[in-house]
Amino acid sequence: MSRRKFFALLGGAAITWSFEARTEQAMMPVIGYLSGWSPNDAPEYLAYFRRGLADAGYIEGKNVTIEFRYAEGHFERASQLVASLVQRRVRVIVIPNTTASAVAAKAATQTIPIVFSLGSNPVEVGLVRSLGQPGGNVTGLSALQTAVTAKRLELLHELMPAVTVIAFLVNPANAALAESDTREALESARALGLGLLVLNASNPREIDAAFGILVHERAGALLTNSESLFMVHSDYIAALTTRYKVPALFAYRENVVAGGLISYGADFLGAARELGRYTGRVLNGEKPSDLPVQQATKLQLVINLKAAKTLGLKVPLLLLGRADEVIE
Repeated sequence: MSRRKFFALLGGAAITWSFEARTEQAMMPVIGYLSGWSPNDAPEYLAYFRRGLADAGYIEGKNVTIEFRYAEGHFERASQLVASLVQRRVRVIVIPNTTASAVAAKAATQTIPIVFSLGSNPVEVGLVRSLGQPGGNVTGLSALQTAVTAKRLELLHELMPAVTVIAFLVNPANAALAESDTREALESARALGLGLLVLNASNPREIDAAFGILVHERAGALLTNSESLFMVHSDYIAALTTRYKVPALFAYRENVVAGGLISYGADFLGAARELGRYTGRVLNGEKPSDLPVQQATKLQLVINLKAAKTLGLKVPLLLLGRADEVIE
């Protein structure tokens, strides 16, 4: 065989392989992944989601494609981002940890399956009919974040027993979550004999203003609700707690890793893996209406001793002994 014929055959094989590869890729199911965070936020969460997909038999780039959309803390963009995924005709829409995006997704489509992982109660915010029988095209995981608001307040009271007024930071833009969390926090504060100063913030500028009000009203500590916006801006909020010397308890471990004092909430990495598994089940043909909403029951207490030292606090040994993770 001449060299010219050999290279002609080789070129033809390469073209055929390239065409087949593109065709195979085009036939892969596409997951629309809508995060309220930024691309570089909590990369381990996405890694665990991919592990869950692998558990269900799906490997990104091999037999499934993921289209990413990021709200980057601007939750008012959720409807626009969901619309782009619907237009892309994705097989399933995945919503990690953002109630506003899940609500926007349900409003945008009644046919594309939606799988969520949320801290809010999906029945209360209108995503599903019931936990056992979701109905419609939506299912997922509920991380019981709102159900432990009272426990968070108790932990903060245990840490700061002399404090009589605690500030409670919520995002009014996520009204359903803010209302349910505030209701539980007020009931718990009354039971503990504490005053609760409810503060609203939907962006960094308003978060900064909320800290100013907190200091002016002489609240002795801060509790943030289970709003993911406060995780997105964890570095900024941790810096503010340090600047104003405010002990704070958060719903997310990421806030403590960023330099915050203490967090109590769901095991989000475990939830991320289960979210991947549930997504795989939907890709395999199971209907969301037949998949009960799972409830993540594992909760983690994380304490940052470096932050405690900076704030001049001594964490009680009994509380420290109950911690699942201590950052030193």
